[in-house]
Amino acid sequence: MFWEIDTVHSQVSFAIRHMMVSTVRGRFPGVRGLLSLDESNLTASSIEAEVDTASVSTHNEQRDAHLRSADFFDADKYPTITFKSTKVEHVRDQDYKVTGDFTMHGITKSVVFDVEYSGQSTMAGLRVGLTAKTKINRKDFDLSYGSIAEAGQVALGEMVTIEIDLEAAAKVENATA
Repeated sequence: MFWEIDTVHSQVSFAIRHMMVSTVRGRFPGVRGLLSLDESNLTASSIEAEVDTASVSTHNEQRDAHLRSADFFDADKYPTITFKSTKVEHVRDQDYKVTGDFTMHGITKSVVFDVEYSGQSTMAGLRVGLTAKTKINRKDFDLSYGSIAEAGQVALGEMVTIEIDLEAAAKVENATA
């Protein structure tokens, strides 16, 4: 069965160390995409999702504008960050590992998300939910700005934690096929 990601009730968030003493958090609202779920065998499922890099929000307009610039996401040149699964593995209970092609800043790498499948709900139509988490090294995607600050100190950490909260609605097939 196919499910369309609900952009209102889903988000991608990230966290990165700043000056090695604090954590800056941000998000990409409006994640969109499609899930194909096989409820009888979730390891046969798949997901494709994307966010607009220009939508980045850290609740600081100056920082957000800098993140959209060529120093970081280069939103004009690379308007989306995408993920397309290649493998789903059952770990235990509702926990899975989802491997896929993660593309950011024009570079594609294999990334593994730890996923917790929340199941289905019939409130407001048939819906499914999941949460996912991974860590990536931003330098693997040629995002190296801010690596060294004054006096040789690190301004930004290399590791970025990515968390996804996803809700999807059953996709109604086109009846006039």
